[in-house]
Amino acid sequence: MRPVASLANSDMAIAGLLTLGMVIVVGSALGFEHIGGYVPCALCLMQRNPYYIGLGVGIAALASSALRPPVVTRGLFLVIAVLMLVGMGLGIYHSGVEWKFWDGPASCSIGATGGATPTNVLEALNSTKAPSCTEATLRVLGLSFAGWNVLTSAALATVALWGVLRKKR
Repeated sequence: MRPVASLANSDMAIAGLLTLGMVIVVGSALGFEHIGGYVPCALCLMQRNPYYIGLGVGIAALASSALRPPVVTRGLFLVIAVLMLVGMGLGIYHSGVEWKFWDGPASCSIGATGGATPTNVLEALNSTKAPSCTEATLRVLGLSFAGWNVLTSAALATVALWGVLRKKR
């Protein structure tokens, strides 16, 4: 059995932390959407993609760390770091759109609308538009979902890069 100190510094612990972190972020976003009723805009949905891809990579890193080829595991950590940096960039871009620092894509300027009660699903899909990317639907401690994504992506990228660059003991 491994001592606790070595387990805390192991690739498996780092892979577990990264994967759990991504599960929490995506789970929170899905919870706000499906339980809280917050409809995501196009940029919000785009910011989830690095997490969705990263979850698969994180699971692969967990498996790799169990099999003990450290070079593969560290390569997977590097992929996670790049994905989280992409997610951070998307969050910065979306936050800037929300704060009106720059314009967002034309597809994001349409506000949420829906006509009278539709009679069928196809009619509902045609009459409902995603919310505007320019307005934050909720701010917590001054940050929108996009702002929180910047912080969580930066934290996960830091952990992943630490996993790549740290010295083995």
